[in-house]
Formats: sequence, structure tokens, C-alpha cells
Amino acid sequence: MDQVINAMADALFITSNLGRIKKVNRAAQQLFGFSEEELINKPISLIIDDEQVLIEAIHQHSFFQKNLQNLEVVCRTKTREKRLIAFSCSVIPKKIKGLEEIVYIGRDITARQHREQRTSAQYAITRILSESQTVKQVIPQILQSICQNLGWDLGELWTPSQYIGTSVQGHSLNAVLRCVEIWSSRVISAREFKAITWQTIYTPGVGLPGRIWIRRLPLWIQDITEDGDTRRSQPAAEAGLHAAFGFPILDDSEILGVMVFFSRDVQPKDKELLQMVGSIGSQIAQFIKRKQAEDALVESEERYRDLFENANDLIQCVNAYGRFLYVNRAWQEAFGYSEAEIVNMNIFDIIHPEFKQDCLQRFYRVLSGEKIGQVQSAFITKDGQTIFLEGNINCKFVEGHPVAIRGIFRNVTQRLAAEEALHYQQEETERLLLNSLPAAISKPLKEAANIVEDVADVTVLFADIVGFNEIAASMSAIQLVNLLNSIFSTFDRLIEQHSLERIKTIGDAYIVVGGFPTRRRDHAQAIAQMALQMQTAIALFNTENNQNFSIRIGIHTGSVVAGVIDLKKITYNLWKDTVNIAHCMESQGIIGKIQVTEDTYKSLCNEFLFEKRGEIEVQGKGKITTYLLIGRKR
Repeated sequence: MDQVINAMADALFITSNLGRIKKVNRAAQQLFGFSEEELINKPISLIIDDEQVLIEAIHQHSFFQKNLQNLEVVCRTKTREKRLIAFSCSVIPKKIKGLEEIVYIGRDITARQHREQRTSAQYAITRILSESQTVKQVIPQILQSICQNLGWDLGELWTPSQYIGTSVQGHSLNAVLRCVEIWSSRVISAREFKAITWQTIYTPGVGLPGRIWIRRLPLWIQDITEDGDTRRSQPAAEAGLHAAFGFPILDDSEILGVMVFFSRDVQPKDKELLQMVGSIGSQIAQFIKRKQAEDALVESEERYRDLFENANDLIQCVNAYGRFLYVNRAWQEAFGYSEAEIVNMNIFDIIHPEFKQDCLQRFYRVLSGEKIGQVQSAFITKDGQTIFLEGNINCKFVEGHPVAIRGIFRNVTQRLAAEEALHYQQEETERLLLNSLPAAISKPLKEAANIVEDVADVTVLFADIVGFNEIAASMSAIQLVNLLNSIFSTFDRLIEQHSLERIKTIGDAYIVVGGFPTRRRDHAQAIAQMALQMQTAIALFNTENNQNFSIRIGIHTGSVVAGVIDLKKITYNLWKDTVNIAHCMESQGIIGKIQVTEDTYKSLCNEFLFEKRGEIEVQGKGKITTYLLIGRKR
């Protein structure tokens, strides 16, 4: 059993009920630095800071007959270094009450705690730097944050200037370092130490701040009382301070100051912590440089403020985090925010959600030095209205650092609304044009003053409702229009089905052309097929509406002149004898029949059935042989 206990990786203690150590394993001796002889019969409080908390927890769990798992306890090594140990404890019962033994099995989780502390500190400092407005605001918060997140007790800022900000190029040996900021926790009494610190000055290479200043690297001291600093080592020991570390606030070769931190504990060097605070020092330096540049920018632009204030354009200036540095009067009036509200606002708080991602990408591109032309985006005013701004943005750099993104914008909300209305009106005009004219005509009409064309071979159809005037006299205007609309809508669907074009309707007359403006060799066949279906459609309409309409249809094939000559009324028409002859075929036709000329008959006789009617007199043409279209051949 002893071999098993000594082979364990975790530390093991067995104590009496009163906390006296009765047995330890090798891992416990190595972890805490004591020999077995130094631990046996000694109280467990030799290694545990608050023994009473642990004993009470053990007794409470013992009362409920449960083992205690992973209780985190602060312990001390032989050299008084602090360790965080996760203990699992159990009580070994004995026959005689009061002789119970307690078994402690502990695992060192100090490294894990340190990792968590470092992550927490890094996050907190990044947040502070992104939210703070001034250097004097940010330094006390950083001192406090590092102390509280990493478990240190006192933090200081040393700088050669009145506060911080004046950079010293290279390895200056003439700098005089003074403490300008201190933060300490309430658990230490360091009044005397602070008083001496305020009066102490260091030159490069002297004391912890001076050594960090000249080395420009983080530095760790395990115990300040053994450091040999004649000015502050003794007051530090009297205040209970031991371990110390510090790091420079450094931007490339420019050093701005030094931060130093103290702990009541003696702590071994933590290389990972030093590496992290070196990065923090660089972050702080970059923040200070940006703030210096922003202040200089605001000061240099004061001379232009009157000009900006009286400008009609909306002018704004934000820092690298998007917080407002300046807006002019026109900007305030457009958005409705007060100066007090603007101070606490971020530009991305007022960008319309649909434009936010695009604006973020443009913002990062400008910060990286990319030149961007004119931009347009939507914003939300204080009263919830959406406004559109258009203009230019650019980034001001100081020594390679982006310090201000400036924008000059015009409010184009009304212009865009007018453009949208115009676009809608153009679409409506185009829709009406397409409804009035064939598609092939409406497009060139928008580009030319008139459209006229000679077409050699087309087929024209005239249709007329017989006795329409007598029918119209017996019904109201609304009833009449509804009836015509129903009939002509059916005819329009037939036109689309056969890819023909309606030229116009005149009262109850309906005129269709095949072969123009879309050229096709089977235009006569398409017109004939439509004429037959028009007869069917009228018969169906009569049945469904209890009417007794009849139509005459006339068809002729030949050449025409087609065009638009009245741009005010946008009228598309056909001319030449072909149109007149087709009209005569309809007007001198037989009710309910389709009368065609011989030219049309010759184009269709192989596919359709005809009945020869004979000759009719056509004004200006003499006698013309005509045929009646009966149907399509099977």
C-alpha cells in the first residue's frame, strides 16, 4: 500500500481528526518542498492558508456521509509561494469516536488558474482600451484591472513627463522617472510605501522602473526585499509586499512609460505572464499615440470649424473605433442628436441594419489605407427615420497609425425618392406603351421620332360584330363596355396563342395582322386558324351570356405600310390597299362567315376547306373573286 501511495501523481495527506499530519506521500513532499520529517505530526495549517474553511467543509460533508470533491484551497510551499490546490477529501471512520482520520488528495491547479487569469486580464484591458476616451481615464483602469484579474496588490505608472505621452527616442540616459499613478487593493496597508513612492525619482538603470526603462523589456523580481533597492525595498517589506514585475509602455523604439506591480506573496518568475504584459504595453502605447494624434487633429482642425459649421454638407469625423470626434451643425440637424448624445455614440449604432455589414467592410478598408471613391449608405435618425447619405470618406494617418476617418456627405434622400418615382413612372409608361403597341415597335419608338416601314407580305383580318348599334341601344354603357371587354379579351388571348398582333379596335371592329412586326411565313395560316376560333369563341359567349351576337370576318393577304405617326397619342397603324381590301371582305361579307380574297385562298387551299362565293365589287379594284373559309382539312 505504501508503494501505491508513493507512486501517486497527486499529493496525499492523512491527518487526524484534529488536523495533525500522520502520513504524506512523495508527490506531496515535492509539491510543497517539505521533507516527510518536517510534515509528520505538524498541523495541516502548515501548508493550507485557511485550514478552518477546509475542516468545516469536511465535517459538513462527513455529517451527510459524502466525500468532498475538488475543493479549491490556497496553500503555501516551504518558501511561502502560493499554490492553488484542488482537494478531494474523505473521512475514515473508527470504532472510537474522535479518532477518525481524514484523507486529502490534492492536485495543483495553479497553472490553470494563471492561464484563466491571463485570459481574463487580456480581455478586460482590450475592452478598456476600446471604450475609454482619454489617457487619464484609461491608466487607472488598467492598473486596477491587472491587479484584480492577476491577483496582484499594487500597481504604479512611472513616466518622465508630467503624466504620460511625451515619447523619448532611443536609449535616453537623461530621463527622470516619477510615479504619476498608483492603485492598491484594500487588503494591504501601504500608506508609508505610497508616500515614499510619490517622492522617489529614478534614473535609467536604477531601481525596478529604471531597469525596465533602459532595457525596454519586462522584468520579474521574486522578492523585492532582496532586490537591493535602497529607496523602496524596506518600505515595501514593511507594507508586506514581496514579488514584483514591470513592463515598458513601448511603441517600436519609443518608450512612453513603465508600469510596475507588487504582490504580498513571493512568486517565482512567470514567463508567460511577462510575455503577455509585453504585448499589453504595446497596446497601451498604441492607444496613447492614437489619442495624441486625435487631440492634435482636433486642435489643427479648429481653424476650419467655422467653415464646417456653416457648410450645407454633413461633415463627421470618427476615431478608429467608430466613436465620434466631431460633427457639424448640418449633421446634427439632419440626425436630431444633441452634442451630449453624440459623445457617447458609435457610428455603427446609427447605420441602417441592411447597410451595416457593407459599411463595416468599407471602414476596415479605409483603416488599412485603401482609397475609396464615392459611397452611399442609409442611416437612422433619432426619431427613427431612414435617410440616405452620399459622399466621400478618407482616413488620416499619423506616423502610420489611423487616427480619424472623415466623411463629407450630402443628404440624397429626396433625390433618391424622386429617382424612384421617376423610375416607377418610366416603368408605367413602358408598360402602357407595350400595351398600346407591339413589343417590336415600342422599343425602337423610344429611340426614334417616327417608325414607318414597307412590309411586302402580311395577312390582315377585320372582324365586326353585326347589329352592334341596335344591341348597344338596349343596354347601359357599363353593360356594353363589359360585354365588349369580355369578347375582345378572348380575342386577345387568341392573338397571344397564335403570335399575332392586334392593330386596333374601332368600336366593335377588331383588326389583326399576321407576319408583322414579327416576320413569319405561315402568317396566313395563323390568321385563318384564329378566325375559325373567333367564331367558336362568339358561339360559346352567346351560350354563357344568353346573347345572340354574330360576327363577320374578312381576310386579305398582300403588302402594307406600317408605322407610328402621331407620337402624342401613340397610334400604330397599317396603310395601303391590303387593309382596304380586307375591310371590304368584312363589310361585304356574310353574317357569321369568314370571307377571304383569292390571294389568301391560294396561300391556304392546301390546308383549309373553302367554298367559292363568287365575285364582289371593290371600289377602285373592280370585281374580285372571293371564298368562304369553312374549316381546316383533316
